[in-house]
Amino acid sequence: MYRLKHNYSLKNHNTFGIDASAKYYLTVEKPEDLLEFFSKGAVPKNEKRLIIGSGSNLLIINDINGLVIHPEIDGIQVIKEDEDYVEVEAGAGVEWDSFVSYCVTNGWGGVENLSLIPGTVGAAPVQNIGAYGVEVQSAIALVKGIYLQNLGDKVFNQQECNFGYRTSFFKEQLKENFIVTSVVFKLSKQPVFTLGYGALEAQVNKLGSRNLQNIRQAVISIRQTKLPDPQIIGNAGSFFKNPVVSELAAFKHKSEYPEIPIYPFKSGKVKIAAGWLIEKAGWKGKSMGNCAVHDKQALVLVNKGGATGKEIFELSELIVQDVLKKFDIQLEREVQVIES
Repeated sequence: MYRLKHNYSLKNHNTFGIDASAKYYLTVEKPEDLLEFFSKGAVPKNEKRLIIGSGSNLLIINDINGLVIHPEIDGIQVIKEDEDYVEVEAGAGVEWDSFVSYCVTNGWGGVENLSLIPGTVGAAPVQNIGAYGVEVQSAIALVKGIYLQNLGDKVFNQQECNFGYRTSFFKEQLKENFIVTSVVFKLSKQPVFTLGYGALEAQVNKLGSRNLQNIRQAVISIRQTKLPDPQIIGNAGSFFKNPVVSELAAFKHKSEYPEIPIYPFKSGKVKIAAGWLIEKAGWKGKSMGNCAVHDKQALVLVNKGGATGKEIFELSELIVQDVLKKFDIQLEREVQVIES
């Protein structure tokens, strides 16, 4: 079943709580609904399209003069299993953290470090979500979906997804032209834990033995301490990516700022903590109109109430400029900026 609404408010469909509207707002409960909807021609084919999950990674600047598609495809099922691994397919509309909880409860490892990340299963491969040293690409076997141009279906294997740091083939080359309908994850029954990022290992040790449940609880505890609840104050979590720089550039910064947090990346590159750069540039806790930089985590921008997308974007621009001036490092937004 599908539902189409006109001039629909998106305020409750983006975690910043931006009061913007969509010319058309479509929800679908199964892949066949898309085929049925487009076959009826209820919306002109040339309308701009935007695909959203829970809106947890969006900054909407203006009203959307086009079609917003929200997949509500549900369901989780085991499709393959042996002594070491299990393959689980989850619908695009499944809440991400509910899926993580389901996996941990069943003793399947691979996504526990990604606990409490807001969003849906369908958005996870698009963004290649990651936290505490793990990216979702490491657990993905297949991504299934539909091309919106010709309504043909397609299954991408892990390599074809072209995953990168907070990006993928779906976010770049197929942007708004492909809708993810489900994702197949390959999870381990004998998981190897990743605990070397930040304070995670210490938090797990406080809880006792090293197991999936304790890792999940540790991640949740750390995130709840650092990150504001979007139900209480509008935000999209980490607003900026951790910038990737050369080891040489990082060494120069380290010589001036010995405390600067640096994390290994690949091929002679490292990541520098964007939150630290923003805080060191003097922005932590600062307000500008109806928006602000969070006082506990400088990586998070918040809507104090009534902020427009333009206000939040302008605040982010000032931060980008100041970090570039102070450190000669270009910050890149992690959130998707939607201008119209």
